[in-house]
Amino acid sequence: MAPTAAQVAPATVEQTLSLLGATADGLTGAEAQARLQQYGPNAVRTHRVSALAVLGRQLHSAVLGLLAATAVVSFFLGDSTQSIIIGIILAASIGLGFVNEYRAERASAALHSRVHHDAVVRRDRRFVTVDVTDLVPGDVIRLALGEIVPADVRLIEADGLECDESILSGEAVAAAKSVPPVVGDTALADCTDLAFMGTVVSAGDAVAVVYATGAATEFGRIAAGLSQQQPETAFQAGLRDFSKLLLWVAVALTVLILITNLLLQRPVITSVLFALAIAVGITPQLLPAVVSTSLATGSRQLARRKVLVKRLVCIEDLGDLDVLLTDKTGTLTEGRITLLDAIEPGGGHSESVLRAGLLCSDADLASGGGCANPLDAALWESPSAGGTVGSARRVATLPFDHTRRATGVLIDDDAGRTLIVKGAPEQVMADCTELPDDAQTTLTGLFAGGARVVAVASKPAPDLTAVTAADESGLALLGFLVFADNPKPAARASLTELATLGIEVKVATGDNPLVAEKVCADLGLASKGTVTGAELDGLDDDAFGAAAQNHTIFARISPEQKARLITAQRKIGRSVGFLGDGVNDALALHAADVGISVDTATDVAKDAADVVLLEKDLSVLAAGVSEGRRIFANTIKYVLMGTSSNFGNMFSAAAASALLPFLPMLPSQILLNNLLYDSSQLAIPTDNADPEQLHAPAHWNIAFIRRFMLTFGPISSLFDFVTFGLMLGVLHAGATEFRTGWFVESLATQTLIIFAIRTRRIPFFRSRPSAALTAATFAVIAIGILLTVSPLAGDLGFTPLPWQFFAALAALTVAYLVLVEVTKKVFYADPMHLGDAPHRTRGHVHRVHRRAARFTQGRRLVSSPA
Repeated sequence: MAPTAAQVAPATVEQTLSLLGATADGLTGAEAQARLQQYGPNAVRTHRVSALAVLGRQLHSAVLGLLAATAVVSFFLGDSTQSIIIGIILAASIGLGFVNEYRAERASAALHSRVHHDAVVRRDRRFVTVDVTDLVPGDVIRLALGEIVPADVRLIEADGLECDESILSGEAVAAAKSVPPVVGDTALADCTDLAFMGTVVSAGDAVAVVYATGAATEFGRIAAGLSQQQPETAFQAGLRDFSKLLLWVAVALTVLILITNLLLQRPVITSVLFALAIAVGITPQLLPAVVSTSLATGSRQLARRKVLVKRLVCIEDLGDLDVLLTDKTGTLTEGRITLLDAIEPGGGHSESVLRAGLLCSDADLASGGGCANPLDAALWESPSAGGTVGSARRVATLPFDHTRRATGVLIDDDAGRTLIVKGAPEQVMADCTELPDDAQTTLTGLFAGGARVVAVASKPAPDLTAVTAADESGLALLGFLVFADNPKPAARASLTELATLGIEVKVATGDNPLVAEKVCADLGLASKGTVTGAELDGLDDDAFGAAAQNHTIFARISPEQKARLITAQRKIGRSVGFLGDGVNDALALHAADVGISVDTATDVAKDAADVVLLEKDLSVLAAGVSEGRRIFANTIKYVLMGTSSNFGNMFSAAAASALLPFLPMLPSQILLNNLLYDSSQLAIPTDNADPEQLHAPAHWNIAFIRRFMLTFGPISSLFDFVTFGLMLGVLHAGATEFRTGWFVESLATQTLIIFAIRTRRIPFFRSRPSAALTAATFAVIAIGILLTVSPLAGDLGFTPLPWQFFAALAALTVAYLVLVEVTKKVFYADPMHLGDAPHRTRGHVHRVHRRAARFTQGRRLVSSPA
């Protein structure tokens, strides 16, 4: 059994290693494999795609619950035909939803397996990279800046290590770590020699031994008790509110019809069955299937474009975006950094500046390998790097952090002991005692040309044995290291595509403002202005919000300022996406409505994100936004069509039942009508979306849906009443003929209306539906007509109709569609109805729960095999 934190906390390094049966050289591969069998994977819980769980989610629907209750009541009241039809509807909705969601979950799990979290571990006396789920107690690992601590560990060596432990303690201030153990009854959170799973290395580095993994860790004990239910998104909340609207309408109509029929002294059982049929008829029974089909189709489209969406409903969240805050490196630029030159303050080439930069890097001085920092890697890859370092030896290092924005290193060589500091020019030059006259001019010219610049300074330090931030003062500027990171050619087209989608792109970077402006100008990104982190400091909330809204480029800003920028935008109702890949992006990723990262990002960034791009390309993101908007547009098409035509038909049935001496349509005929109608709408997820439906985000608006229903529903009822007059006054139809005629007319009008409702344009001429939707619509009408003349007609209560009826039906249908087009023009011309997007209500709820959900989706915590 592995030791507990209480045993490890007071123990020395040697005692801890003894408790674990390990050494500072780590485990052998065979020992690690044996312990993996003993302790299991380093994951809080193992999740597999469960068919039963997916099926259970299909059953969790108010609409399906109403259908099931109606089927049971119908069966016990003796109407087996109605029960069978409802059963078919239920089976179709549940079956289609299950198949689509299960396929999508398996595809997502397979794609998710491509996103790895790795740890550097010493196995067989050498450091290798392994998946974090393979870590076991006794493993010796390295920790570096930006990594999430993959397990509970006891430090063996630590160099300026600090960990953000807010996920455990709630404290925003990073905790300093050191190797000497804490003695006594100090609380576990105050143990400076321990680091815990899920915390983030915010400064420094360390070597540590793992003493607890998976559910045995401090975080594991917390996470294992969390509900596995994911927080509700705005899309799901909209569906829930819509279901409530339908439930109230269905209940009101059912009660009204039941009372009316009982007052007319019709048989109780017939009245109940008819009322239940009306209740079912007004609900879009296949809405869950349509939604799951749309989301599953979208997930497959995005998977092909190498976009990992952690949950299907996040696809709609992508479509909701109207602001994108992104970093610069690797997104707008190529991300391939090369050293252009090492220069003196006056601008001339300098080998001494290059040597100082090499010495003050994270590479091994003997080989030049092991660089984690891309700027350091570019230094060592330059042709003139070889042999420059000589016999110099590092004595101590103060690693880079995002507050100092610099690295300090103490060097011993033939000239004695020297402190070298390398970092952001503004920061390093501020720590210099005096600057050459032409230094600022040289630096400004480099920035204006779009170069990335790092300043290098030094001072003699004969008495220093370690480096602290206070030592980085009184420096002499040596010069500048000049790097190139060219704008990405494809980024210009991607920015244009995002602008077409109505997304405002803002750039948040730690780079110099002149460099950011040059890159944005080269790519054609229209800028409203630039503001720096220093200028944002001290602003109150109102002034900060105004700066966030009125500027495009935010340079030299801190992680906290990135998060505050997002919060300020969301406060004024904007839906904000943030694209980042560094440890300093975690706060912003959490604060955004949609956090977006990439496969090559730091662990903390990938875990904080809702969406992971397997390629860092804005065009991929634009495709995701378009797909989210297309899915929502098609879902709304079904909702608007179903509520308006269903409401109109059921209102007509209710009114006719009160006026006619017989029921206008049998309960089984109402349900059959709805089954055929809904079947035609299963092709809606394949439909094309008009460009204007993609150019701006749309949201659920129950008030708009209600107005649409009350506007277009009565038009449907009007033509139903015209049909009633035709059947009774012209054709002198009896009960059977009347029901057959209305069945055909209602099926034709409510299915054909999709072509008008699906677009604000003129159908077919200016907006073409998909071939699948067109074929499904006309096929269903043909089936409905054929049923009235088939051998099943008698059992279904139908009879053949004269040709005069079909001639009149064609004329009525054309008139109906024309009137709908006219009404549509008037309806959308009303400013009250402009944009079927509701007021934004998303984003401000469940942020804490979303953070917990995001983190527990990480592979280090949840193993998700396909």
